[in-house]
Amino acid sequence: MSWITGPLAAFDLETTGTDVETDRVVTAAVVRLEPAGDVSEERTWLLDPGVVIPEQASAIHGVSTAHAREHGVPAASAIEDIAEAVAGVLRSGTPLVVMNARYDLSLLDRECRRYGLESVTERLGTAPVPVVDPLVIDKHVDKYRKGKRALHALCAHYGVPLEDAHDARADAVAAARVVRRMGERHRPVGRMSLTALHELQVRAAAAQSASLQEYLRRTTNPTAVVESAWPVIPRSP
Repeated sequence: MSWITGPLAAFDLETTGTDVETDRVVTAAVVRLEPAGDVSEERTWLLDPGVVIPEQASAIHGVSTAHAREHGVPAASAIEDIAEAVAGVLRSGTPLVVMNARYDLSLLDRECRRYGLESVTERLGTAPVPVVDPLVIDKHVDKYRKGKRALHALCAHYGVPLEDAHDARADAVAAARVVRRMGERHRPVGRMSLTALHELQVRAAAAQSASLQEYLRRTTNPTAVVESAWPVIPRSP
């Protein structure tokens, strides 16, 4: 049986910014989709991140500092729940779909460190696997396609509705549906074992980073460094 014909889980974060080392989780979702694409289980979180949410971030996901402080749960307890939910999916062997996994999983890792909690890797005793990243796969199977690769662009390209973009639940559901459509359209990927698919993404993500780094060094920044690790960026010493 192909992974595209079985259940998928998906994970998404909305945050205070784009730096995995310093930014915080504001909302999160973990959902399970059955083969027909219906959501059978879901958990969502609204956090009080303990810091001011920048206006530019609020403009994207719609959560203000005042709203998070009034309605959000304390960050430490929520991060514990989120990390355990993600680890639980991976323990079960269900593929975990994460759009731009390098960002979301790394940020969750740093949040665990911030609050003295076990990371997903520590809970599992191994790096998160199997992870399925629509961004990495799409760049691999359609390398030379022009245009954006953000989730809304992938949804448009693969014919998947995206309602309420930048809502963690909506984005998680859309990412899972997109990656299933990718597997159906690009049959060699859809037929892979989850182990082979995960290993392919490790290699593909590294190659994509190297290509971007070379481009940046050639065009705008001679010393640019683009992270190659996937799906979690190693912590700095």
